Amino acid sequence: MAVGQPNTAPLIPIDGVSIGVGCAGIKKPNRQDLVVFQLAPGSSVAGVFTTNAFCAAPVVVAREHLKQGDIRCLVINTGNANAGTGQQGLEDAHETCARLAALKRIEPEQVLPFSTGVIGEYLPMPAIAQALPNVVAAMSPNHWSDAANGILTTDTRAKGCSRQFEYQDETITVTGIAKGSGMIKPNMATMLGFVATNANVAPEILQQLLTAANERSFNRITVDGDTSTNDACILIATGQTEAPAITSADSDVYRHLLKTVSEVMLELAQAIVRDGEGATKFVEIAVEGAKTTEEALSVAYTIGHSPLVKTALTASDANWGRILAAVGRSGVAELDVDLVDIWLDEVQIVSNGERAPGYTEAAGSAVVAQEEITIRVHLNRGEVSDRIWTTDLSHDYVSINADYRS
Repeated sequence: MAVGQPNTAPLIPIDGVSIGVGCAGIKKPNRQDLVVFQLAPGSSVAGVFTTNAFCAAPVVVAREHLKQGDIRCLVINTGNANAGTGQQGLEDAHETCARLAALKRIEPEQVLPFSTGVIGEYLPMPAIAQALPNVVAAMSPNHWSDAANGILTTDTRAKGCSRQFEYQDETITVTGIAKGSGMIKPNMATMLGFVATNANVAPEILQQLLTAANERSFNRITVDGDTSTNDACILIATGQTEAPAITSADSDVYRHLLKTVSEVMLELAQAIVRDGEGATKFVEIAVEGAKTTEEALSVAYTIGHSPLVKTALTASDANWGRILAAVGRSGVAELDVDLVDIWLDEVQIVSNGERAPGYTEAAGSAVVAQEEITIRVHLNRGEVSDRIWTTDLSHDYVSINADYRS
């Protein structure tokens, strides 16, 4: 189950990126579950990772390797998170890097590992070791769509996006894939996201660009309020273009690239929400008139995480009192409730802290019966606005997670 139509536009290859996809049988037989990216020499790589203190072994290793620079390969497995696995998990992540490095004749520190799936189980290293040579042998620049499918877990559909712009007669391309459906409140990125461009970007500028784009995309989504142990988002710049190198954030080409990367990452982030586990609604929550960004996001996430609000949306029940209550408990200091206004799309449900004059249950019900809904809150206490995207909470969400390991 997912909300809206998937993006079926072809994914545009990135010069300097080659991808292999194969089957290791990590959780299910005959399923593509192992992906390798190979990057051109000299590529810049930036990353953001989970803030969960119980971060997975591959996150620990990827952070270490990324600091050393000169990354040449990524290796991703699904079906097993390699999280909560202690020293053995770290050794398995290092071994995965070493095995791929040997096949590609590079150093293990030039490989970044990523895993997603069930927490608390050890990686089946013999299966991964056996599958890696076949994955490497099958590498091609045209395997972006295969990779998008190869990194899925409880997702119901692949998530990918490409954008291009022209700069000084050169075509700059940005292509990205992501996976995620449950355990989504990233606090940095998504479950897993990989975005690449042929632009030439200095590593420190690429990290700055990724952090900025991530903050307005993956850091603005939630399905269930759970932050994964394995979240990671990687941005690659291969430099395979004649366009000027980007060495400063104060340039036109940087601004064009930031805009394009942000568009790709926002589409991927929203695709995760649309494919949220059991989702029947795609919900934008916009908060206006706040004093600070933190205040606006506190209100938005309190609404977006409320089981009462989310289940009412599943039932297409315009129970606006639940939204009002969530605003009131959001922790905004000295909130003047008599100034609060709330809308469902263009239907005002609350005016000056009480039921809006002229509001009817029929009008509210018509809005919440839609697949896509905007809840807009105006606090009328400042000039700051922000927004997030979330889902409802259906019976299927409970079933998916109750049966996840079976």
